[in-house]
Amino acid sequence: MPEVIQYDDIYLNQGKIAGRLRLASSGLGWKESNSDELYTVPASDIRKAQWSRAARGYELKLTLRNGGFVQLDGFDDEDLDTLRKTIKKYFNITLEQREHSLKGWNWGKTEFSGSELLFNVSNKPAFEIPLSNISNTNLSGKNEVSLEFLLPRYDNDTEKLESQLVKGVAVQEDQLVEMRFYIPGTTITGNQENSESVNNANLFYETLKDKADIGQVSGESIVSFSDVLFLTPRGRYDVDMYSSFLRLRGKTYDYKIYYSSFVKLFLLPKPDDMHIVFVMGLDLPLRQGQTEYPFLVIQFMREEEMEVELNIEDSEFQEKYSEKLKKKYDQPAYEVVSQIFYGLTGKKVITPSTFRSYRGHAAVKCSMKASEGNLFCLDKSFLFIPKPSIWIPISEISYVTLFRINTSVSASRTFDLTFSLKGGAYYQFSNINREEQKLLEDFMKSKNIKIENDLNEDSQAILDALDDELSDDDNSSIPIRSNDDDESPDDDFQIESDSDVAEEYDENAESSKESDNENDNGPKLKKMKSK
Repeated sequence: MPEVIQYDDIYLNQGKIAGRLRLASSGLGWKESNSDELYTVPASDIRKAQWSRAARGYELKLTLRNGGFVQLDGFDDEDLDTLRKTIKKYFNITLEQREHSLKGWNWGKTEFSGSELLFNVSNKPAFEIPLSNISNTNLSGKNEVSLEFLLPRYDNDTEKLESQLVKGVAVQEDQLVEMRFYIPGTTITGNQENSESVNNANLFYETLKDKADIGQVSGESIVSFSDVLFLTPRGRYDVDMYSSFLRLRGKTYDYKIYYSSFVKLFLLPKPDDMHIVFVMGLDLPLRQGQTEYPFLVIQFMREEEMEVELNIEDSEFQEKYSEKLKKKYDQPAYEVVSQIFYGLTGKKVITPSTFRSYRGHAAVKCSMKASEGNLFCLDKSFLFIPKPSIWIPISEISYVTLFRINTSVSASRTFDLTFSLKGGAYYQFSNINREEQKLLEDFMKSKNIKIENDLNEDSQAILDALDDELSDDDNSSIPIRSNDDDESPDDDFQIESDSDVAEEYDENAESSKESDNENDNGPKLKKMKSK
C-alpha cells in the first residue's frame, strides 16, 4: 500500500470549514470533517506548488495545468520541510517559497497569471484576485477601470443564515464589492507601419474582459430583446436571456444578472394612458460607480407589438418550459417581455389592485423630494417609480400622515403624504392633488392602515369659496383644478432617440425579500388595450 501523508485542520479554497488533507503518489484528496464528500486532484494535473503566509498561518497553493489553482491553508511553519519533501517525491515538483509585499503601497503593476489577476509591488504580490470572482468591469473614466465582484448567492434563507454562523454564533460579514484601478499613460500597439497609440486603461479593460470572460457566455440565448428603453438605470440596453441568467449590454455598462436575484416583478400602466412600465426588484442591486439600482424599470409604448420565437429545441421546451412559456409570441411588447420573465425567473407578475385615482388611473401623481413620479397603491404594498424607485410593504407601515406644509392658496390645492415604517424609517410624498385625498384614505382604511390626518378641517370650505371666486376671474393665473392629466415630460430624454441616454440621477431605495404572494397573474396576463 503506497505511503500517505496526512494533515489535519486544513481549509480548502478559503472555505470556512476545516478538513483533512492527504497526499499520495496518485495525487491529493481533501474531505470536510463532517462530510463524506471527497475533493481530489490527480498528480498529473499539478503544474506548480507555492508556499506563503496566509490568513490561517501558511498556505499551499497548487497551480493546475488547465490554468486553475487550489488553495490549501492552515499549515504550521514546521510543516514546510515535510511538505517540500513530499511534493518533490510524489509530484516531482519543487515547492517555491513566495513572499508577499507588506509595504502597504497602493501603486504597482498588474499581471495576469492563469486564472488570477495579480497586483505586484516591488516585484512581490500584494494581492491576487481570482478572475472567476469578477462579475463586471467598466471604464469609469479616461484612466480608471472598475471591477465589480460576485456576491454570495444562496438558494434559501436557511442556507444564508448557516453561512453567517461561526462556531454557532451569527456574525455580520463584510463583503468586498468593488475595486478601482487608476491606469495612466498609453501604449504603442501594432508594427512600425500600422502602429497605434492605445490608452493603457482601455488595454487593461479589454484584456480583463477577455481573460475573465465578461460579456461572453457559452451557448446561445433563449431570447434577445434589442434597444430596450430603461428608465432605471437610464439608457437603452440589449437584453439577452439565458436559462439561468440574463445579460444587459449597454454602450458603457454590461451586466450579468442571475434570475435568483429577482425578488419582485410588477407590470403597471402609467397614468398617461400611453406607456406601460415593467419593474423588476433585485436582491443584489446593480451598481454604476457609487450608485446602486435595486430596481430596474423598463418602459413600453402601450400599442407596441412584438413577435419572437424562443431559441429552444422542441424536446427541451416540452421538458423544461412548456408549463410557463410559449414557443412563439405575437402580442403587445410589454406582455411578451413580462411573460418571458415570469417563465424564466419563476416570480409572479404583480399587476394593479382595484384602487383607482380621481381620474380613473392605477396611480396618483406626486413628488419624492425633487423627483416627479407615480405612486401605485397595490394589494400588499405601495410602489413609487421611476426615480427613486421605492417599494413600501403594507405590513411594514406603522401609520400614515396626511398634512399640508402651509395654508397658501397654491398649497391648498395639494397635500403631502408620509409613510412611517415600523423600523423608524419614513418616506414623504408631496404635491398630491387634494381630489385624491378621500380615495387614498378609503384605500388605506380598507388595508387597516392607521391614518393621522393633520389637514385643516376648515380647508374644504375655504377652497370651495376660492373655487367660486377664482372661476369668475378670467385673468387668474392660478387655476384651482387642472385638466392637464399628462405626466411631466423629461426634457433631456427623448423616447424616439436612438442614442444612449446618460445616467443623471442616483437611486435611494430599499429592496425586500418578502414573500412573492403579493398579487396576481401567472403566465397569462390580461391584455391591456389602448383607449
